[in-house]
Amino acid sequence: MLSRRKLIQRLSSVPLLGGLVGTLPIPAEAAALAAPKRDLFRELGVRTFINAAGTLTYMTGSLMHDEVLDAIQYASKEFCMLDELEDKVGERIAKLVHSEAAVVTSGAFSGMTLGLAGILTGMDQKKVEQLPHLEGTGMKSEVICQKGHEIVYNHALVNTGCKMVYIETVEDLEKAINEKTALLHFLHIQSDKGKIRHEEWVALGKKHNIPTSIDIAADVPPIENLYKFNDMGFSFVVVSGGKAMRGPQSAGLLMGKKDIIAAARLHMPPRGFNIGRGMKVNKEEILGMYVAVEKFLAQDFAKTWKSWEEGVAHVENTVKTINGIKTEVRVNPLGNHTPSLRISWDPAQLKISGKQLQEALRNGDPSIEVGGGGPSSIGVTVWMLKPGQEKIVARRIKEELSKAV
Repeated sequence: MLSRRKLIQRLSSVPLLGGLVGTLPIPAEAAALAAPKRDLFRELGVRTFINAAGTLTYMTGSLMHDEVLDAIQYASKEFCMLDELEDKVGERIAKLVHSEAAVVTSGAFSGMTLGLAGILTGMDQKKVEQLPHLEGTGMKSEVICQKGHEIVYNHALVNTGCKMVYIETVEDLEKAINEKTALLHFLHIQSDKGKIRHEEWVALGKKHNIPTSIDIAADVPPIENLYKFNDMGFSFVVVSGGKAMRGPQSAGLLMGKKDIIAAARLHMPPRGFNIGRGMKVNKEEILGMYVAVEKFLAQDFAKTWKSWEEGVAHVENTVKTINGIKTEVRVNPLGNHTPSLRISWDPAQLKISGKQLQEALRNGDPSIEVGGGGPSSIGVTVWMLKPGQEKIVARRIKEELSKAV
């Protein structure tokens, strides 16, 4: 392929053509170099922004690594058999995350549905076709979960036709277990809101011969969480792929026991007699997710963490020079475990609300999204910023707060 420089040299070496050069045929690769790339967001009138808020789905999660994009581009050029690719990638990922088996899913939510579906039906195709209609099938129909772990995403489990049963204590759980109990489900991000901890939850499952699952959708980093709960003995684990791992936003992982993953696969495309047909993952996402997992586990996380701390420190040092400003660096202990900055102020000294500051940053140039806080505060994260953007974020926050003094 011609580089732009070589193309110019080639054209300039034909002086007799002079002004006729523009009318001559140009090699296809040269035309591709010369053609301007479409700015599709601008063309569609879609606002883009600097993300100082975090890996939020409504903000389209995270930005994929170049290596992930290379894998997606590579996969888009060839055909393959979907099941074969899932088999091979699943084998590789399983080794990386210390599980018996793994499969790339269309997000953590679908992983929960598919994992439970596999437990309910096993390898019985007739049962697979019957979900979510459980009555009269002989399949189990209840999932036990702690009240402190009750969140909207548990709907992924209800999608199978199962009923959620919420308990608080070990005694409650023991009483709730019956012949209909299919699964004991755990939510890591709110593990501090439950009375039963991870290891005890797994032990209770083993005691009663009931599978256990855990939702860690947004709970890496730390890196070891990607394999910690497999090592702990949970029957299946689900995690999002488009957050900290910076894989495809619509992908995730279902990891766990070989028999559960094999049965879950019966509920996935390319098969179409199941509840998971709409949870399609294409070959590009599968390879992209594989590369994302590899890169995530291979990174120098101490170096990554230090860069986040430096970014947060830059924003903090820039804004705290304003009178009335208070700053606090926090690290969430469970989900979204990264350093973040809480900026708050005395409303008597700065006449601006947290919402007004968010709007000013959103409507500025460049547009910036920050986290919400209280009436007189905002939250800032740096882990989704491109290099150098922490300086832009710091400058813009200082500008808007300075106007309010």
